[in-house]
Amino acid sequence: MSPAEVEHHAIAVHLDELLKARGMTLAELADRVGVTNVNLSILKNGRAKAIRFSTLTKLCEVLECQPGDLLTYEPPAL
Repeated sequence: MSPAEVEHHAIAVHLDELLKARGMTLAELADRVGVTNVNLSILKNGRAKAIRFSTLTKLCEVLECQPGDLLTYEPPAL
């Protein structure tokens, strides 16, 4: 995918912080949530275009957090 094709969005994913706070690896989280390590990495790096509510639910269950702990809206600076 070329840079011109990348869709920019203002949603920040805080997976690194949550994993660190819980002493959990990305691989462990992927296994417990039931998604591939690659797909979770895409989400973690902010390159995901969408997330299923079922995946978001499972992430929140495993990480014991709220969706707002995982995702925030960060508008571009003017």
